[in-house]
Amino acid sequence: MHSSISSSERPTASDRPGVAQPVPLRPVPVLPWSRVVIVAVTLFAVLVGAWEWTWRAYGVQPSTRNTDALWAIQRRRIDNGEGNATVIAGSSREYFGLQLDVWEKLDGKRPIQLAFEGTSPMEIVEDLADDPTFTGNLIVGITPGVFFSGFALHHDAVRYARRESPSQRIGQWLSMHTIEPMFAFYDPDFALATVLKRQPWPQRPGRHWGMSVRKLSVTQPDRNTRLWEKLEDDEDYAALARRIWADEWIPSDDDPTPAEIAKTADEQIDRMVKAVAKLQARHVRVVFLRSPSDGEYLAEENRTYPRKDTWEKLLAATGAPGIHFEDYPQLQGLRLPEWSHLAYADARRYTSSVVDLVKPRFSGEAVSAVDPY
Repeated sequence: MHSSISSSERPTASDRPGVAQPVPLRPVPVLPWSRVVIVAVTLFAVLVGAWEWTWRAYGVQPSTRNTDALWAIQRRRIDNGEGNATVIAGSSREYFGLQLDVWEKLDGKRPIQLAFEGTSPMEIVEDLADDPTFTGNLIVGITPGVFFSGFALHHDAVRYARRESPSQRIGQWLSMHTIEPMFAFYDPDFALATVLKRQPWPQRPGRHWGMSVRKLSVTQPDRNTRLWEKLEDDEDYAALARRIWADEWIPSDDDPTPAEIAKTADEQIDRMVKAVAKLQARHVRVVFLRSPSDGEYLAEENRTYPRKDTWEKLLAATGAPGIHFEDYPQLQGLRLPEWSHLAYADARRYTSSVVDLVKPRFSGEAVSAVDPY
């Protein structure tokens, strides 16, 4: 039999798999392209300039972005010959409060800053405990609501440092040395999407609208960080920061119960006990540090994480020494504009006092439970 398929029904070349489709020709409109480019570039420059001017007028200055890649640069120093250094692991109170230049002036060596804001130091301490190249001194900052809850905003930093690709390293280098020193708006806190997200959108039934944390700090390339001057000089901005902290303490239905809080705290202590044992087996000196807090923030910490059930339990379980700001007159009476972080001048005085307090503990000298002023 002969096929009854007509020629119009037969598959064409464009219907057969593996055969390229013809590309339609699209005429390019005749336009004054040089002027179009000039207008586009001018408009872009005007918009970027306006955005930059907006934030400069608000008091923002260019600074280094605090990223996992920036943290990884400091972490690699340990593997590249600085394993005997003093390392700081903690949360924002140690990150903003311990000034590296002050420490270096008093101790002769600049510490490696591995603290991260809003992040428990637990995973970082565990990473150092598993690294035989680290044989130095370790300060572990304990912010009760962060450490004992296991909260970790930058939970991926250790993993990132291990897997960072060459292109990611190059991107970090280019960002640090080209864009970040020039533009204030490049801080993630001032991205348009961030600004829009922070607007007080209409409440949805059954959902509490909470304010997100605003810019608090200024960072240098080696992660030496200080509290942003605006928190010290602008009372309205400091008050906003305090309201944001207080907003986090409004009770909600999904809050953990006291029993759940205690269970999580005990789990964090157990993890720290194992990590400290590994470190001490290599003769690494570990000192815990409870940096100052004030006002309603301190009151909330004392309610949720009582000292005897957390701090004292941690020290007893690990056998490591600790420095609690409430035990030392020289660590008190300092200014914390938003209850949680030290003003710059006070941070420098605080760092000097901490250096004096940790030196005998790192050298193994006997110290009293509460040193005299």
